[in-house]
Amino acid sequence: MHTGEGGFHPPSPSPWSPAPRELQVTVRGPSTQIDQCPGLGWRPRKTLVALDIACLLMAAVPFLLCELGLVPPVRRGFYCNDSSIRYPLMAAETVSDGALVSIGLLLSATAIALGESYRVRRQGLGPQAYAPALYKELGAFLFGCTVGQSLTNVAKVAVGRLRPHFLAVCCPDMALVDCSRGYVEAYICTASPSEEKEASRKSFYSGHASFAMYTMTYLVLYMQAQGAGRRAPRALLQATLLLLALGTGLTRVAEHRHHPADVAAGLLQGILVATWAAFHISGMFQPQRLAPQQLPPCSDSPTTIGHTHC
Repeated sequence: MHTGEGGFHPPSPSPWSPAPRELQVTVRGPSTQIDQCPGLGWRPRKTLVALDIACLLMAAVPFLLCELGLVPPVRRGFYCNDSSIRYPLMAAETVSDGALVSIGLLLSATAIALGESYRVRRQGLGPQAYAPALYKELGAFLFGCTVGQSLTNVAKVAVGRLRPHFLAVCCPDMALVDCSRGYVEAYICTASPSEEKEASRKSFYSGHASFAMYTMTYLVLYMQAQGAGRRAPRALLQATLLLLALGTGLTRVAEHRHHPADVAAGLLQGILVATWAAFHISGMFQPQRLAPQQLPPCSDSPTTIGHTHC
């Protein structure tokens, strides 16, 4: 340090001193969760969507093979004195296939769409988060539904249990049946092959019961996960949904289309598959995602040389 008439003079830098480094700091204002934590690009997202569709189609293969008649049900015999297969055929159905599927899918899709809209608003995620949330929940619901119906159809063709109105549909020629041998396997149905397979050999287990209970149980769990509304009205609505599913199964017994055990197995399968889909596919009971104002601060470690994002 040198002092003179001019006052203080700073020392000249040494030629051996390292050159000073510049640190550029980028200051970001308030932003959304998507801005702070960028997601996947468009191409990876398309790949994941294609993978989801492929998994859904693979899960539907057993259902389609059985539903289109490409895999015939097992041909079982019967006892001539078996009163459980002597019920009359009732032409009218209280809950038809079309009504069951349309009401179940429409009610579930509407409830999920409204629920996701409410959740996105409540968490303050912004309108851009609605489509991904709806896609995830509807996808989980449809995948579970497809798996459940595939399991149902596989059981129908693998077991081949005779329906309560089997003799009324099959109309076997009893003159050619030897009932003295007990279990009769050599018999010929006078009905058409399609009527024989569809109307008399697919009793176990009930597809109506499994589908109705799956959709209603999934909605009950979804409402519970959302936690919207007061407890008593929500519990009443949940009980109503379960009673609708139970009533659908009971109509199949009353119309002699299924045995009580068939309906019980279908209801149980619907509950199990819906619980599996809700807890292990949709993730509706996982901790809620953070809202933008709750996001933790970004890491201050440099992402590029000489740059820090704060």
